Amino acid sequence: MKKRIARLPGKMKGAGKKTVQPLSLKYALWGSISGSLAILALVLVSRTSGHPLLIGSFGASAVLLFGAAESALAQPRNLVGGHLVSSTIAVAVVHLIGTGPLAISLAVGLSILFMYLTRTIHPPGGSTAFIGVQGHAGPYFIISPVLSGALILLLVALFTNNIVHHRQYPRHWL
Repeated sequence: MKKRIARLPGKMKGAGKKTVQPLSLKYALWGSISGSLAILALVLVSRTSGHPLLIGSFGASAVLLFGAAESALAQPRNLVGGHLVSSTIAVAVVHLIGTGPLAISLAVGLSILFMYLTRTIHPPGGSTAFIGVQGHAGPYFIISPVLSGALILLLVALFTNNIVHHRQYPRHWL
């Protein structure tokens, strides 16, 4: 254990200088417009249907879908699967343990584990688990807002990321 602790500072330095892709104003602007449209779509569907579809983790998903669409974490399997796994964990934790700090931390930790095991890692999923436990989520939480909202985000991403020449989404479905 002493050796591991002694190696920590060296490991925290990183591997070296990272090569940075040049900034593209075109990419940034289209990501901004697309992300705004995606959240607006969630708002409009929420108002029309009478079912609230807005949860904070969808803002983080929009950043991945429209700012880093090529990332493995932004692909459809990860987007939908990560949110579904995490919302299911949240509902189970609320049912079995309740909604206190231990329940929230356990839900996030279990979400990481199960997203990893199912190969659906989507960082905003951790927020979905957190939000679900904090909000006393019942089984309907999995369908609305989570599944419905993730599918709306996916539809907007499929359209806006493919209508322009400089993007392609997804890189893979499964």
